[in-house]
Amino acid sequence: MAEEPTDQTPPQFVPPPRDILPEVNTVTWADITASLKEGLADFRARPVMSGFFGLFYALFGIAMLWCLASLGKIWMIIPAAVGFPLVAPFAAAGLYEMSRRLQKGEAFGWGEILTVMAHQRKREMGWMAFVTLFIFWVWMYQIRLWLALILKDSSFSDFDGFLQIVFFTPPGWTFLAIGTCVGAFLSAVLFTVTVIAMPMLLDREIDFISAMLTSIQVVKENPVVMLGWAAVISVTVLASMIPAFLGLIVTLPVLGHTTWHLYTRAVQPA
Repeated sequence: MAEEPTDQTPPQFVPPPRDILPEVNTVTWADITASLKEGLADFRARPVMSGFFGLFYALFGIAMLWCLASLGKIWMIIPAAVGFPLVAPFAAAGLYEMSRRLQKGEAFGWGEILTVMAHQRKREMGWMAFVTLFIFWVWMYQIRLWLALILKDSSFSDFDGFLQIVFFTPPGWTFLAIGTCVGAFLSAVLFTVTVIAMPMLLDREIDFISAMLTSIQVVKENPVVMLGWAAVISVTVLASMIPAFLGLIVTLPVLGHTTWHLYTRAVQPA
């Protein structure tokens, strides 16, 4: 019996459908206020654990400035202190997980939160950490560049001398003006790509590019409210750093918890 011919043509490869970005919502000032209240409630619910993350962040900032002073890098102290809040979103990963579990009514302890944080190294959060640290590096490098170009003939023998030159001389004023503009631009860029992306990467399985694009979309569709939230974060964190970084023990956890709740309001659930 003759065998029927078989079709030897391989099936046509059909690429998988592209991931659709999560749908974003309109964010209002009422959402910011409500998220702040929920963030404060989360802090009150777990003050010791929340404060631990704030304390760790504060101690890291103190150690960083102490190392710079010990190495004689006086000129780096102010830029490092000003740029230090740029890495706050990544430092708040544990706070996002706490808020997520509190929101769902799940019980948790230190082990659960620290395990989730450790697990992030196997996920896309590591790439976002790279983005954050890269922008911080750009911030520090451009400060060094402007110091060399504008204050090249100045001597920074001590911290008081550095402050005197920067705040009371025309070249220092030029340096401050340019540094402020560049710093504001870098902060706006980092805020735009991370404000929603960081909690989203912890919450769902999504690549970091899609998370950044979603974060950009949220800011793009709600520019006034979101940039107002950025201003609140910047003023609060910088004010908290004045008393030797110790104010961050409270403000960083509250802002971290608040960011989680703002994310849940800004993006449709998975």
